[in-house]
Amino acid sequence: MEKLLIIGSNTVHLFNYIHLVKEAFKEIIFITDKPSDNYTYSDVKILYTTFSIKKPAAFIKSIFFIKHVIKTFDPCIIHSHQLTTNSLLVLLANRKLQKPCLFTAWGSDVLYNPSQGYFYKVLLKYILRHGRHFTSDSRHMADLMEKTVQKPLDILIANFGIDINDIKETEKQNIIYSNRQFKKLYRIDKILEAFSRFKAGGDGENWKLIVASDGEEKESLIKLAKDLGLTGEIEFTGWLTKEANLYNYSISKYYVSIPESDATSISLLEAMASGCIPILSDLPANREWVNDGVNGLIVKNIDCNFIKDALKIPFSQAQDINRKIIKDSGSKEANKEKFLAFYRHIIEEGL
Repeated sequence: MEKLLIIGSNTVHLFNYIHLVKEAFKEIIFITDKPSDNYTYSDVKILYTTFSIKKPAAFIKSIFFIKHVIKTFDPCIIHSHQLTTNSLLVLLANRKLQKPCLFTAWGSDVLYNPSQGYFYKVLLKYILRHGRHFTSDSRHMADLMEKTVQKPLDILIANFGIDINDIKETEKQNIIYSNRQFKKLYRIDKILEAFSRFKAGGDGENWKLIVASDGEEKESLIKLAKDLGLTGEIEFTGWLTKEANLYNYSISKYYVSIPESDATSISLLEAMASGCIPILSDLPANREWVNDGVNGLIVKNIDCNFIKDALKIPFSQAQDINRKIIKDSGSKEANKEKFLAFYRHIIEEGL
């Protein structure tokens, strides 16, 4: 394939995605809204423009900027990540040019944002009604996208995948690992409280909880750990490098993630590939990966001693199941082929 134009936020997920598919294209331009010193894009041209609609004049300018890039770069396909204002910009800029276009839902744009106000509901509906091709990392989210506009959509089910070659085998320790952001959505406080119940019940002797992330609730979570009398048994690491994060997966027996809403989390896939037994909130996307009580635990009551319940799962058997699932459906290679095949389909059909 010749040229790919990608539009989206300058995040680690998009950085990884660009590196996933870039060998299939002769040239890639990435349009984003903010620079970042965290990522180095080799052989990819980066352009910047605002995605914010709060300043209408700047937003309109972005429409013409993206339209100019489409005209001059002449991509064989445009791929916009996240069904938010950046995808609205793409639709408006490409309205007359009609280049083949693909839109990828990331999770919060479909599962959370519409609940935050009328504007977000209208924005999502507009993108879904005017876009022609989409991807989603879970069947549940795809179903919700179709329900939003009351019609079938052309949706590929694929995730960004993980590099199973990065996974290292290490002797497991009595560690429970959490690495979701310190935001209300992720209910890290409930994980700390569950660990306290686990310790108080007599089953948690010699167990440790590692909480690796950062965010707006950091100070209140540290205080909660102190109030629960668990300062010495809960480790707050802050943000970790990729290598340190993978190491924590490798030594941990259990991985816990109980957000209020979520699509398929890359962290979940990494944990499963690393031999951690996942403890997850009862969400449809999680049930696509975990059979409750077989290869992980689905938490139906976050106020119970669910960590104790997870210990009842046959450990080695669950590890084997999870590693096979990731190899078949969660690896970068498996998902790379899905995305590239979908690109070729859209380009060849001239859609």
